[in-house]
Amino acid sequence: MQAEAAHLHRQGTTLPGAAAGALRAVEYFLFRGAEETARRNAWSAVLEDRKRAKDRRDAQHVMDALVSSRAPRGDVL
Repeated sequence: MQAEAAHLHRQGTTLPGAAAGALRAVEYFLFRGAEETARRNAWSAVLEDRKRAKDRRDAQHVMDALVSSRAPRGDVL
């Protein structure tokens, strides 16, 4: 609400109701897909982060298994 009011406020004057409504309609028409695109991009980033986290966990499990299989078992030769 504040952002909208600040956006419609120009050099100390407020746009009349009809002009403000028309401006909002034009902005909606021009930017209607931007929010959807931003959400889609954000969701893609979340999915990629989850995939990287899973890959890191899997790699850590492999490294732990390799280290434990090569660890000395206390046997003296």
